[in-house]
Amino acid sequence: MEAVNLKVKGMTCSNCALSVSKYLEKQGMQNVKVNPIDGDVHFEAEKFDQAEQTQLSKGIASLGYEVVDEKLAAVVPARPPMNKYLRYTLLCLPFTLVLMLHMLPAMHDSWINNPWLQLALCLPVYIIGMYHFGTSAVRSTLHGMPNMNVLVAVGATAAFVYSLIGAIRGMGHDYLFFETTATIITLVFFGNYLEDVSINSTQQQLNALAKQQPSMANMIAFDDKYQEQIFAVEAANLKSGDLVLIKNGEQVPADAKILSGDGMLNEAVVTGESVPVRKTAKDKIIGGSLLVDGILRAQVLHSPKEGILANIIDLVKKAQGDKPPIQRLADRISAIFVPTVIGIALLTFIINYVVLHDFTPALMRAIAVLVISCPCAMGLATPAAIAVGLGRAAKNGVLFRNAQSLEIFKQIKQVVFDKTGTLTTGAFSINGFDTTLPEEEFKSIVWSLEKYSNHPLAKSITTHWKGATEIRWASVEEIKGSGIRATNKSGDEFRAGSAAFAGVNKSGAAVYLTRNAEYIGSVNLADEIRPEAPEVINYLHSKGIVTVLLSGDSTDKVQALADKLQIKKVYAQQSPADKLTVIDTLKAAGPTAMVGDGINDAPALAKADVGISLSDSSQVAMQTADVVLMNNGLKQLPLALGLGLHTMKTIRGNLFWAFAYNVVAIPIAAFGFLTPGVAALAMGLSDVVLALNSGRLYVKKVT
Repeated sequence: MEAVNLKVKGMTCSNCALSVSKYLEKQGMQNVKVNPIDGDVHFEAEKFDQAEQTQLSKGIASLGYEVVDEKLAAVVPARPPMNKYLRYTLLCLPFTLVLMLHMLPAMHDSWINNPWLQLALCLPVYIIGMYHFGTSAVRSTLHGMPNMNVLVAVGATAAFVYSLIGAIRGMGHDYLFFETTATIITLVFFGNYLEDVSINSTQQQLNALAKQQPSMANMIAFDDKYQEQIFAVEAANLKSGDLVLIKNGEQVPADAKILSGDGMLNEAVVTGESVPVRKTAKDKIIGGSLLVDGILRAQVLHSPKEGILANIIDLVKKAQGDKPPIQRLADRISAIFVPTVIGIALLTFIINYVVLHDFTPALMRAIAVLVISCPCAMGLATPAAIAVGLGRAAKNGVLFRNAQSLEIFKQIKQVVFDKTGTLTTGAFSINGFDTTLPEEEFKSIVWSLEKYSNHPLAKSITTHWKGATEIRWASVEEIKGSGIRATNKSGDEFRAGSAAFAGVNKSGAAVYLTRNAEYIGSVNLADEIRPEAPEVINYLHSKGIVTVLLSGDSTDKVQALADKLQIKKVYAQQSPADKLTVIDTLKAAGPTAMVGDGINDAPALAKADVGISLSDSSQVAMQTADVVLMNNGLKQLPLALGLGLHTMKTIRGNLFWAFAYNVVAIPIAAFGFLTPGVAALAMGLSDVVLALNSGRLYVKKVT
């Protein structure tokens, strides 16, 4: 299956998103995700060539929307065009204000009551309204997914036709409601403008990240005399292997490795940490970070579109298009909302006409029902809150791979921690060793074995004993979570790893070495507790969350760490398979999150209700974790948990408001307590309230 991303313009509500989604599903696309807020559409297709894209683009255009080039959509012109809803509002407003004069008692016998003058003033507004709302209404209805524009178009048209008949038949002042038609259209345009501004503000954190992508770079090249030349190029054109010069005050144009120079870099764009960090030769630097002091020459590792920042933005966009289970009920209601409201409006007209024996007030009440109903609020309740929650998380170095994790977070009862590299720094130092062999021979064997492992213990040993004589093995194999097994050309078997793996009856050391099952040495390593670990554990305990330490390390070391951090539940000397069993047992007692470094913990991370990986910046897209804490940011775990909890609270608040608004507003309109104009304004403001409530997540204290 091929993953496809499209950018679709013109979607204004959840019904629009449902229309696009259902169309794509009918065309055989799978795992379709449509975000009505930013127009991002993600799906999977068995085959997606240029012909397929052209066909889908035409199909989406027939729904009333437009597929645009994402690169062009991301370009912000020097003078952005006026918001189309504001433009329509300003075009309609003068006509509407003049029309509304006839409602003033002093103007009842004035020139404004001429029905043909009112028709002339109303007609431009009606034409503009039908060009937008009417076209959309017809297209959505023909495709079997009527959107909210159907309600606006039907309401405005009913008032216009009724007034036109009154004008033609000379029925007098009481039968002219041209101002109602104009007011509905103008105020809905104004409401859409306010909604657009409010909803776009929920994207501000992601937009801020996108703006951090550098536009230009200083590329290093050499002429035929091997003299260095510097060229200004677009950062987007850089590719792996290119050489770049980064000057003081400039952004790093792409993920790169420093060749020469040193400097202080602000990596807040990725980590959320504004304190600059020193980088020197051979260090990796992140595209988008800012060089606040120094000058660097570096080699590009990835093109900008494949870099860390681009991956983060893509990850957040995809997660924003996700729908947690709580949204499913709202989607089902939105799908039948418009036909239901039309039925209620028709019933309102019939009942009021029977009771009041008066056509005019019955029609006005039915129109008010049509224009006050708002399916958008229900459809935008979830994406608006998720956009803010995920945007704030990404800004602070917390990446959610899917929206479902947000909902699960609010239920978490226990958090399981791996030991090495998670609660401890993972940067070990050798503080002693024991061996029956000559020292150099022992170091040579250990280094030659551990170089084949990515485990933090192995990396520390190979770093400290770099330069030892290398042994060429006949065969070598890493047993994840246990150690390394190798055979030399003479047929001797060597093992380096835990006491159980090496088959020795000893304890206290980090790594044991055997030859043909005979003990020949051990290495002692010292590891420090992460400075933030005690604070994080205390925070979890204060929230009533049970903490668990799950490690493959020896019992005495694991228990010593647990005692220091006041963790009561401890599982030591656990293999990756054992960890799966433990996670299963813990999950039976309640929703469980696991925090690990993603090396030996991958199966357990996948098994937990929420897998949380501590990742360095080169491992953004870890497939086994639901949440990635950038740059080993254990200190951001409380923020991740808090944002999950409060994002779900915001979604619930939004959904309550959306349902309550429609449940209360429709009966009020049906009983004649609202004019169609007031109803149109209330409908527009309902989405603004929802967006403002979501925006509170930017500043809300969540920990």
